[in-house]
Amino acid sequence: MGRESQISDKLKILTAVFLLHLCYASTHIVSRVALNIGISKLLLLVYRNIIAVLLLAPFAYFLEKKDRPPLTFSILTEIFLLALCGIAANQGCYILGLYYLSPTYVSAIQNSTPAITFVIAAALRVEKLNIKERYGIAKVLGTVVCIGGATIITLYKGPPLLQEQSHDLTNVYSGRIVNWTLGCCYILLNCTAWSAWMVFQVPVLRHYPARLSVTTLTCLFGVIQFMIVAAFSERDVERWKIHSGQELLSVLYAGLVGSGITFSLQTWCIDRAGPLFVAVFQPSQTVLVALLSAIILGDRLYSGGLIGFILIMAGLYTVLWGKNEEVKAGRLESEELTDSLLE
Repeated sequence: MGRESQISDKLKILTAVFLLHLCYASTHIVSRVALNIGISKLLLLVYRNIIAVLLLAPFAYFLEKKDRPPLTFSILTEIFLLALCGIAANQGCYILGLYYLSPTYVSAIQNSTPAITFVIAAALRVEKLNIKERYGIAKVLGTVVCIGGATIITLYKGPPLLQEQSHDLTNVYSGRIVNWTLGCCYILLNCTAWSAWMVFQVPVLRHYPARLSVTTLTCLFGVIQFMIVAAFSERDVERWKIHSGQELLSVLYAGLVGSGITFSLQTWCIDRAGPLFVAVFQPSQTVLVALLSAIILGDRLYSGGLIGFILIMAGLYTVLWGKNEEVKAGRLESEELTDSLLE
């Protein structure tokens, strides 16, 4: 009975992780379609976060009503800065990168996020860096390989892998020639902001341990920050109107699925299985994006992207292996210390 329960729990976690990455993958495609039909980038981001706030706020209020600590000015300041990094910079760079790149390449470059997270965490001494142990060497080496793969994607496009394909993304995406390097740079900034967001959440949640409330307030501050930007860059009222059913569906999907459901699913998965388990399945998102892009957008893959993707995957799993070995070593040391104290 206990074994059946364990299998059932594992199946639930695997299903949830798959659904999480499917939601992320489909959001890439829907956002790309929204840009293709001419929706304002700022409109998409503002409405996406407004919908996320409306979806998350009731859950945050009722589920954390008894346990939520009082808000102070210093906590609000921390959450505002968290939103500046995790919403404004993160989503802003993402939408600009997606404007120049295909969803497949955006997702491929985003696989370097765990490595960038390690660099930021190590620089702030949140993550231990022990190069005397093999797991420490593995984390450093994996990070270098990940960054190398992202650099190759940025600087080298290469010939297309499927020459027989009749059309190119440079023609599909609004008749523009894709500015490859600029798009890759935006996505690398997106990954850096995303990584910093995850690292900075640790002290914020330590000071204010109400995850749903922090997420809701972060999205709310993100809306305010985007509105401030819009006041200077998007003054045409017509640009803020939704002119078609496609635009409405894109905005609703980005808000409900791209922010609300993914945030909730990710929190649940990390709580049940840990961030390492969730990160291991990150490449599945790229595969899903590639399949959906090929079917819906007529996407095509280039040799430079394939080389960079393989290097990023190799680096990612090297970092994750190193982190896993470090956790095992920490547990072993803790057990040995406990045994010595008992003796």
